[in-house]
Amino acid sequence: MKISWSGCADLSQLEQLAKDCIVIDPRIGQITTLINHKDKPKRSDKTLRVIQQVGQSVNLAVGRFVAVGEAIAHENQELTEEMSVACSDAKRAGETIAHLTDTAALDHPESDNQITIFTDKTGVVKAARLLLSSVTKVLVLADRIVIKQIITSKNKVLLTMEQLEKVTTFQEFVQIFSQFGNEMVEFAHLTGDRQNDLKDEKKKAKMAAARAILEKCTMMLLTASKTCLRHPDCESARINKGAVFHRMRLTLEQVIEIVTDARPNGEHEPGPVSIYTGIKEFKSKVESLRDGLYLLSKESLRAMLRVILEHTEDFTDSAYTSHENRERILELSKHAKVELEQLLSAWTSAQSQKKREVTEDMEVALLKMCQCMNELQKELHSAATSVATDLLKYHSDHLVLKALKASGGEGDIEAAAEHSCQLSEQKEQLLEICRLLRHVSGTEPLEITCLHAEDTFQVTGPQIISAAETLTLHPSSKIAKENLEVFCEAWESQLSDMSLLLREIGDVVEGRRGEKRTYLSLPRPGKHNSNLKGLKPVRLDSEEQAKLGKSGFELRELTSCVNSEMEKWDDPENEIVQHGRCLSGMAYSMYLFTRGEGLLKTTQDLFQQAEAFATEGLKLISALLAFSNQLEDDDKPLLLQEIEKMVPAYQQLQITAKAPIQSRSATVAKVDTCIQEAKHILNILVQVLPLSCKLLRKVSGRVYKCDKMYQFLVERPL
Repeated sequence: MKISWSGCADLSQLEQLAKDCIVIDPRIGQITTLINHKDKPKRSDKTLRVIQQVGQSVNLAVGRFVAVGEAIAHENQELTEEMSVACSDAKRAGETIAHLTDTAALDHPESDNQITIFTDKTGVVKAARLLLSSVTKVLVLADRIVIKQIITSKNKVLLTMEQLEKVTTFQEFVQIFSQFGNEMVEFAHLTGDRQNDLKDEKKKAKMAAARAILEKCTMMLLTASKTCLRHPDCESARINKGAVFHRMRLTLEQVIEIVTDARPNGEHEPGPVSIYTGIKEFKSKVESLRDGLYLLSKESLRAMLRVILEHTEDFTDSAYTSHENRERILELSKHAKVELEQLLSAWTSAQSQKKREVTEDMEVALLKMCQCMNELQKELHSAATSVATDLLKYHSDHLVLKALKASGGEGDIEAAAEHSCQLSEQKEQLLEICRLLRHVSGTEPLEITCLHAEDTFQVTGPQIISAAETLTLHPSSKIAKENLEVFCEAWESQLSDMSLLLREIGDVVEGRRGEKRTYLSLPRPGKHNSNLKGLKPVRLDSEEQAKLGKSGFELRELTSCVNSEMEKWDDPENEIVQHGRCLSGMAYSMYLFTRGEGLLKTTQDLFQQAEAFATEGLKLISALLAFSNQLEDDDKPLLLQEIEKMVPAYQQLQITAKAPIQSRSATVAKVDTCIQEAKHILNILVQVLPLSCKLLRKVSGRVYKCDKMYQFLVERPL
């Protein structure tokens, strides 16, 4: 779908503006090099030709840049004057540079084939500076246009939402929701492009979280509104619908805050609250003592440590923290206070001696202080991940949700109320997990992801309960049942995301952040991509991402199913589970690619990942074949039948990933094919994992019985 920019240039114009700017930037660098030649004022004919070419290429690039800028100015009357002036300045600067580097137009004395160049260095410097300032101004004005477009799109969405909230008939609802859907698609495109352009990883994470909320809420709004129309007198249906509209409005405003870098009423964003950030800043302050003994106050260090230790109470007060972890955290907290006082004592001694540098005693105390904080951080991470792993595994079967849906469908009010209480308890447990993980997240983007997860559980829990209450009151209502299903799916999806979040936090703590696990990394050069050497990398634009959106979302749901099946295995280090985890991780990174997120940036990255995915799948097949040799004759054919489905699927994906492509449309089609084939493979894997788990338990049980029989025979008296 082509997005039309009402009141401004279309997306292709702004993309072209950025591309032309990229062309200009290195040319400015070449000019700088050319004018810095004080020791060699003479150049040969060859050098002169190069100088002239650089000047001409700058002028041509500026011409294209200005043409796009003027087109944008023509379509945005309120910025016409400013944009026109900036474009005029850029054009004048480009022409000046071309004129001053046009060596053929200069009258040179021809002696020994050497010519003096750049007699007007000052003019070139002034033109280059004017060019840089004018290009910057054009880009700033273009950025204002993008922000304006996002705000305009948001306002259109809010206006349509008001109409949706007031509809009283299905016919009117269908008509307005169709318009709402188109406006949300446009808003998703604009914010997706903005997210890709953001350089600040924290803002990028916030935008990703907000867009994920809007994506899920769109479906929730549909089913909640339909339920309310079907049952207009049902209070729980009205509450359910109202909560969705409220969350969408809040999230839309959050997007605008991110885009405009502003907060309502001039508020400042609250400071860091995680223990990870606190310890990082504390250690930085402590280590800064090496640069100067008189730059900090002792009380400021005491205050920083006091705040950190107050936050550790979230761990020691938690009912889910083990006794061993709690005792160790309390011990390390006490030890940190002692180490700080020893450091302050050594610091005071150094100051009393009028020392300008850190003394030996102070250096030792400083190192011991930092080591103590590292141990505390490690213990907190151990406590948080241990609690999270246990609770996520405990809730992975979704028994409470299943029971709630069943009691609602039967109209059993008492049972539904009981299961609603159980869900509320589960929600509190998950909120605690989010808070603990946030403290040890290791990066600001992951901290934001933890906050997003916490918010999702906090909001979705009551929404499930209100949807279940509606179904309980109207057990024969298909719409009420569908509505409850949508909210339950959102809960299950967030639980699956928590497992991935836990894995990412582990990567950070263990120093794998950036390189990621092998299955989330791009294949190493020369290992999987020998066939792709000539392929020009392509980034998907917002329209292409939209086309792949449905397939990508389905791939994500399948990774959730695979993760759920792996949670049921008794041995998480089993070779089959390890390969399954790798495949799930790679598939998830392919899903992120369809959203313009994650480590895979270009289509070439995706094709390399698809090839690596197929290679990992063949390793899984080898592990499954080895396992099949342990099975009895009756069970073995069941597993071999599934393996036979997997072999051609992986081989086909390898062929697709290696296939040459000639055009952009063919590239996008190939991406879609890779996604579809990965989905097919995960569908098979969802069947293979529970079957293998069942057969493994059967084998283990048989071995256990044999061991018991052997023990009985050995111990039986003769």
